Amino acid sequence: MPGPLTGLKVIELGGIGPAPFCSMLLADLGAAVTRIERPQGVRLVSSAIPPLEPPIDVLHRGKDVEYLDLKVAEGRETAFELLKTADIAIEGFRPGTMERLGLGPAECFAENSRLIYGRMTGWGGSGPMAQTAGHDINYLALTGALDAIGAPGQPPTVPLNLVGDFGGGGLMLAFGLLAALHERTLSGKGQIVDAAIVDGVSVLMASLYGLRSFGLEAAPRGTNVGDGGCPFYGVYECADGRYVAVGALEEPFFKRLLELLALPNEWSSRFDKECWPAIRERFAERFMLRSRDEWCRLANGSDACVTPVLDSAEAPGHPHAVARGAFFTHQGVTQPAPAPRFSRTPAVVAETSGTRTGEVNHG
Repeated sequence: MPGPLTGLKVIELGGIGPAPFCSMLLADLGAAVTRIERPQGVRLVSSAIPPLEPPIDVLHRGKDVEYLDLKVAEGRETAFELLKTADIAIEGFRPGTMERLGLGPAECFAENSRLIYGRMTGWGGSGPMAQTAGHDINYLALTGALDAIGAPGQPPTVPLNLVGDFGGGGLMLAFGLLAALHERTLSGKGQIVDAAIVDGVSVLMASLYGLRSFGLEAAPRGTNVGDGGCPFYGVYECADGRYVAVGALEEPFFKRLLELLALPNEWSSRFDKECWPAIRERFAERFMLRSRDEWCRLANGSDACVTPVLDSAEAPGHPHAVARGAFFTHQGVTQPAPAPRFSRTPAVVAETSGTRTGEVNHG
């Protein structure tokens, strides 16, 4: 069976990061995505990093590419013709850019009233910072997310751009586009989806704001239960210099962890922060007695909630990832398989080189 979004036509106006990630998700699920790319292409990160030859970007998998120069009338006209018959448009430029090109929502809706027009920005289409440059770290900083990440007494830790660009940005845009697509089945009309990374990260912080309203997770970063401050929810070095992750929050799992480490329960209340330094010291001593993989073999199949900290080269070969088919090799690159899974309409990665030439099936 084809993917659940088969029959959907998506036009992505070339960019980097969250917008291509969003359209990759749609393509994985069967949408026919055409990426409008500048004739000279776009570098993956910056001019300091040379482009790959031939260019391989996982975020562009399953898409057709149309090379158009939107600065000239002919390129704009061709793009407009594609948008006239599209279900979804995705653009990731500063507010006003598409309007100046004559490819904004008003022009598109005049010819295609059913179009869902997705706008991916950092700060959103309105507000005093709408025209200001920014990157993932800036959006995290403004939402409270960056301040919450890091070790106690140290500056905030800069995380990977998964939280902002891809979680609060591309994934939130995909959610919004599909919501608007559902509404179109009722109204028959398209609309604009304004997906700002700063808004999306704020939504991802909902749980933390809820905990803070009850006085929980309100202590300085790195001293709370979920941010590494808790000794039974953290990372420990092993004898070989590698690490294990421990997530034994609930009482039954904590007991299994103590059994794994051959430690008695010496503490009256494990959630008493006064006990945490002593618990952490004892755990650290025990984990240094064996290698990472030895501990993981001992913990395998138990509820001690101990897992190896794998790097990106190791992760695809983990037995669980292999059993799930969580990674695959496409165009010579090992990469994550599409998610989520569907029982009747499996996700598909199309082999494309200007036209669709074949498919890789991922149930």
